[in-house]
Amino acid sequence: MSNIIDRRKNSKGKSTNNRQKFLRRVEDQIKKAIPDIISQESITDSQSGGKVKVPVKGIDEPSFRHDGQSGKKQIVKPGNDRFNEGDKIPKPEGGGGGGGRGKGSNSPEVTEDEFTVVLSREEFLKYFFDDLALPNMVKKYMESTVTYQMKRTGYTKDSVPSRLNIKSSFQQSLGRQLALKGAFEQKLKLLQAKLVASKNDEDKVALEAEIEKVVKQSKTIPFFEDVDLRYNNFERVPTPVTSAVMFCIMDVSASMGQHEKDIAKRFFTLLYIFLTKQYKEVELVFIRHHTQAKEVNEEEFFHSRESGGTVVAPSLELMQKIMRERYDERWNIYCCQASDGDVWSREDALNCRRLLQGEILSAVQYMAYIEINSGGEGDLWQAYKELRSESNFSMRNIHEVHQIWPVFRELFRKKSEMSEV
Repeated sequence: MSNIIDRRKNSKGKSTNNRQKFLRRVEDQIKKAIPDIISQESITDSQSGGKVKVPVKGIDEPSFRHDGQSGKKQIVKPGNDRFNEGDKIPKPEGGGGGGGRGKGSNSPEVTEDEFTVVLSREEFLKYFFDDLALPNMVKKYMESTVTYQMKRTGYTKDSVPSRLNIKSSFQQSLGRQLALKGAFEQKLKLLQAKLVASKNDEDKVALEAEIEKVVKQSKTIPFFEDVDLRYNNFERVPTPVTSAVMFCIMDVSASMGQHEKDIAKRFFTLLYIFLTKQYKEVELVFIRHHTQAKEVNEEEFFHSRESGGTVVAPSLELMQKIMRERYDERWNIYCCQASDGDVWSREDALNCRRLLQGEILSAVQYMAYIEINSGGEGDLWQAYKELRSESNFSMRNIHEVHQIWPVFRELFRKKSEMSEV
């Protein structure tokens, strides 16, 4: 009998399977803790992962063990000077064994330690987006992150005439004709040599007839045969969709304080992480506005001290201009607009609605408007109400950090009708 010994070294991620099993056991606690990670920790920590506290009972595995206080046992205790064979030993009074040092708590409340699970970024995103999906998934570019295109993949011998490759077919034909002519010429030389050496008249007649036949065959070689034809072959090849751009539009007027900007920043960050889950690369365009609109970098977008009144329409006009100049129909365009809802005038709010109804909503895959205030519906909210019927537009109100998570889930929740389309 032979023994097989596996001497392969363990891989670096040898405990990956065990960790996945463990996470499945405590995933209920992880899902409950995700909103706390989002609302309490910084944005940087949220992107890199997070820590989840799980009760100890959540990690215990069921096991069988003997009860020392019951059952019949036969044992031998050395140094026994009190009992004889057949005597019954009384059970000890009190609880079971085990113990520790120090005094216990006087609190009647039963508590248990907690076990901290550190989630990686990938694990965090898995649970974070577990029940979310990009809106309008039934659209051409949104059904998945992979599109298909026809690509040349060599040649095939059978196809439609329109795909005939003349050059390759002609080369095959020339090669075949040269090979056949060479074979006929070689055969003619052998026959002519036999004719010269032959002394018998009957053999000479037969050889001359054979030579005449071979000459005719060499002159009637067809220019094209079916074996010569070569057709261009095309296959459906998956192509990853990486061209996604996210427009971040934020009101930085005097009415938008640090609290409102912090909420907007967190929401933009969540949307960005959400898109990177679907696309390999996502470009960001930051547009901030007060009385004027300006494209800026991320640092200036969130930390610039410049402020003023509130005119919103120029920001959408700037977005429209950037879309025309940089992003064609091959790009997947998303937009998130954050504001406190206050505008300079009612006419400005109506202009914003007209801009969205005109070119913007027809070009973007999805647009979300979040209004950050606790004082009711602003003028911009009132103007955007008529756009609620649009399938790629949603609007929600946020006034506290802890509301970011439920609002985000509501905006990007899976639609049951997608599976029916």
